[in-house]
Amino acid sequence: MKYVDEFRDPEKAAALLTDIERLVSEIDRPNGRPLAIMEVCGGHTHSIFRYGIEGMLPRAIELVHGPGCPVCVLPMGRVDDCVAIAERPEVIFATFGDAMRVPGSRKSLMQAKADGADIRMVYSPMDALTLARANPDRDVVFFAIGFETTMPATALTILQAEREDLRNFSVFCNHITIVPTIKAILDSPDLHIDGFLGPGHVAMVTGTAPYRFIAEHYRRPMVISGFEPLDVLQSLWMVLKQIKDGRCRIENQYRRVVADDGNRQAREAVDRIFALRDFFEWRGLGSIDRSGVRIRDDYARFDAERRFPVPNLTIADPQACQCGAVLKGAIKPWQCQVFGTACTPETPLGALMVSSEGACAAYFQYGGVKTRQDDSETVS
Repeated sequence: MKYVDEFRDPEKAAALLTDIERLVSEIDRPNGRPLAIMEVCGGHTHSIFRYGIEGMLPRAIELVHGPGCPVCVLPMGRVDDCVAIAERPEVIFATFGDAMRVPGSRKSLMQAKADGADIRMVYSPMDALTLARANPDRDVVFFAIGFETTMPATALTILQAEREDLRNFSVFCNHITIVPTIKAILDSPDLHIDGFLGPGHVAMVTGTAPYRFIAEHYRRPMVISGFEPLDVLQSLWMVLKQIKDGRCRIENQYRRVVADDGNRQAREAVDRIFALRDFFEWRGLGSIDRSGVRIRDDYARFDAERRFPVPNLTIADPQACQCGAVLKGAIKPWQCQVFGTACTPETPLGALMVSSEGACAAYFQYGGVKTRQDDSETVS
C-alpha cells in the first residue's frame, strides 16, 4: 500500500470484519463472556472511535481502553509542580498544547498563563531550545512528557544543549515507560484481558522484545498495531487468530514502521540521558515501580527539578472522578458519574477528558456513549 486511502478501504474492512466474525464464532468463550482485547495506546483509542470500529465488531468482542495516553496519566501533583515552576518570574515554560488544560489541584497551565505566567506552546523540545537561544536572560524550562516515543527527542535536545553550553535551558522530566504499566494491569485481580493491541509508536523505538513477557509469562497474545482502520482491524484479527489457535506470541502488524529490534540510535540517546526512577505516580493508578525516568546525574544542570523548588506533593483526584477505573479498563467512560455532565472537554475534571487520545474525550467527541450503553445491555 502507498496511500493512506488504501488503509481506509471499505471493501477490505468488510472482508476483515467477516473473518473476525467467523473467528469469534469458532472461539470457545468461558461462560459466554465477551473476549476482552485491550488497546494499550491512546492513539488506537482515538482511531477506534473516530472510524466507528467498536460499533462494527461482533458483540462477543469487548474493547478495553488502556492507559497509553501520557497526558491522561499525569497526576495532579505533577501539574502543580509545573505551575509552580511556570509562575516563577524568571521562567519561560514551554509545553505541548495538549498538556495545557490538564487540571491541577489549584489550576491548569492554561489558567496559570491567563494569570500572567509566561507559558508558551511548542511542537518539539527543539522549539524550546530555540526559545532559550533567543532569551539568554530567561530560564527556559521544557515540560517533557510522553512514553518511549518522545523520550529520544528530549534526550537529543539535552545533548544539543550540552554541545552549545546553554546555561538557561532545563527539562521538567515526566517521561514514563509502558511495560511496567502493562504488567500492573495484568497483575490486577479484578481485570481479565484476553489479548492486546500493542503500542505502534512506542515499539518503533523499543522494538518488540520488551513485550515478550506478556506472551511467555502471562500467556496473552499481543499484536503491535498501526493506527489506520485497516491496521486496527487486521491486528484484531491477528489477536483472535492466536486465541483460536491456542498461541501466545508477540506479532508485528506495523512492519512498515516498526522494526523488530526498534531504533538502536534512539535507545542509545535515551540510555545516555535517562535512568529509571524507583517509582513514579500515575493519575488514577497510583505509584508504579520503575515506571518513570529521571535525568542522570551527569546532566543534572539540565534537570528543572534540581534547579527549581517544586512542591512534589501527592494530590488525590476529585472523588467524583473515576479516571483510574477507566484507565485500568474496569469501567467504560460513560459509566463515570460525572461523564458528559460536570466533566466535558471544555470543563474537564479528569485528564482523560483533556487529550484527544483520552478514552473519555474520544467517547464524548465521537458519540460512543449511546453505542456502548446499547451494547452493554445486549452482550451476554
